[in-house]
Amino acid sequence: MSSTGHDAFRAAVGDAVHAPSIFNTQPWRWHVGPEGLHLTGDATRRLPVVDPDATLLLLSCGAALHHARVSLAAQGWAVRVDRLPCRERPGADGPYGCEDVLARIVLLGRVQPDPVAIALRAAIPRRRTDRRPFGDEPVPASALAALIDAARAQVTRVHRVRLDQMPMLAVAVAGAQDSERADPRYRIELIQWTNRPEWSNDGVPPGTAVRRVPRRVPVRDFTPVSAAGRVSNMADEQSLAVAPGGDRGAAYLILHGPGERALDWLRAGEALSSVLLTAAQAGLATAPFTDVLEVDHPRDLVRGLLPGLSHPYVLVRCGYPGSDQPLPAVPRREVDEVLHEVAAGERPVSGRIAGRSA
Repeated sequence: MSSTGHDAFRAAVGDAVHAPSIFNTQPWRWHVGPEGLHLTGDATRRLPVVDPDATLLLLSCGAALHHARVSLAAQGWAVRVDRLPCRERPGADGPYGCEDVLARIVLLGRVQPDPVAIALRAAIPRRRTDRRPFGDEPVPASALAALIDAARAQVTRVHRVRLDQMPMLAVAVAGAQDSERADPRYRIELIQWTNRPEWSNDGVPPGTAVRRVPRRVPVRDFTPVSAAGRVSNMADEQSLAVAPGGDRGAAYLILHGPGERALDWLRAGEALSSVLLTAAQAGLATAPFTDVLEVDHPRDLVRGLLPGLSHPYVLVRCGYPGSDQPLPAVPRREVDEVLHEVAAGERPVSGRIAGRSA
């Protein structure tokens, strides 16, 4: 591989580290070598309680993959993306540990930089998960159509929760949150990822969480709790103070599709990235959430809101920011922590994940 191609891949990974991920676990590894840029999941960063089937890990990796694709298109590279390349050929082997590979990106040559990708790439460092209440101004139909098209381009559908469906969504989310917080294993997992050492550059700092107040649809409480369920007073003081209510102008979107294979979850992650970057480029605030899908009964309630036989992958709350105050910075790992150089014929170290079939 030329030094130019290598630099392009490194820049793409530099953009991909900003992708959203469950609990900001950043559960991905990138490997660059003669065969291209390979994406693998990092099983050491899977959440065994919240994400026992590793579907949210796949969703997170899909978002990182789309960030990398946007970066390369903006840099003026035509690429080929092979998703789950080894699973498509059972019994095949290769230098990357077949089933570990979620995607392979191969450079095809230089092209004119894509203007749409340039705009989306510029939105990558601006995008934040905004857990604060959104304003009263409704999201225009044209903006919603753009978000739906953004997901459709990644082979994923979007359902906007109707007004008459909002009470059921609120009940489902509240039920899921109550169920999880009653589970001591969940509380321990929450503590692990909201009390990260500063040098880890991951997890959810209390300063990016919001205090619990009545909301149109409850927001996951990232305020650390003890094993006995008591809230840390210091963490509560550090979290963002918000007024009750709000979100009257917010739109709630459900990304969904017909299947629950590994490929479906990976593509849903790409769609999530596309939706979030499109929204950020249009000046909209967003907050993806999955807690309602992490518990069986609430997930079934959400599935009942969808047309036909479809499976929900992730929900997104979007709207106009309710505050002009900037959000605190979110920790991100450095490129050298997630990007590994691979020599010809070398098998990179990658934690195998127990994912769905392709």
